[in-house]
Formats: sequence, C-alpha cells, structure tokens
Amino acid sequence: MHIVANFSVHDVDKLIDFQPFRTFIEDQIDTLGLCRVGDVYHNFPGGGFTGVVCLTESHLSVHTWPEQRYLTFDVFLSNYLKDNRAVTHRLYDAVRMFFDATVLWEQRLDR
Repeated sequence: MHIVANFSVHDVDKLIDFQPFRTFIEDQIDTLGLCRVGDVYHNFPGGGFTGVVCLTESHLSVHTWPEQRYLTFDVFLSNYLKDNRAVTHRLYDAVRMFFDATVLWEQRLDR
C-alpha cells in the first residue's frame, strides 16, 4: 500500500521544525513494529522541513511549507513478507492527526 497526500494545516508551529515530527514518527514506527533502516531530516532557513525515513518495509517522507500552511506526506509499506495495508492506513491516519491536517488530495495505490 502506497499513500501519497497533500495536507492543509492550521497549526503552523508543527510545520517549522522537524524535531517534534521526528519524535512522533519514531514512536509510531516502534509502536507499529516497523524497522527503521535510516533517516534524514533538514530544517530550512526561515522555517519548514523535509524528512525521509527508510524502512525495511520501504519508506515514508514529509515536506512542509509553513508559509502556505501546507505539507506533503507519503508512506509506502510493501507486502513482501506480510500484508501491511492496515499498518499503512494506521500510520497515515496517525500522521494526519499529528498535524491536525485537512486532506487536500490523496492517492492510495495498492501495489
């Protein structure tokens, strides 16, 4: 399952610095029993961040634009060893709730 989405976010503070999201997503990865291979995060001067987390199951990424109250998020968890569709949906929903986001656009691909 691969979900790609664009969100509108009211609380701009959550879009400025990656550290709160990083703490949140690491907890989600542990809670859902996923396996992180590595991650890269970057704060941009003036606000906004990008982050990519590589997982043995595949990846997730986030990119924020606080000046537009906007972010993009995608999560892909493969089904090689087990069906991860429900876990993908749970992680996606948790991220949407973390940002208290309104979905502007989303695409769900069953690969």
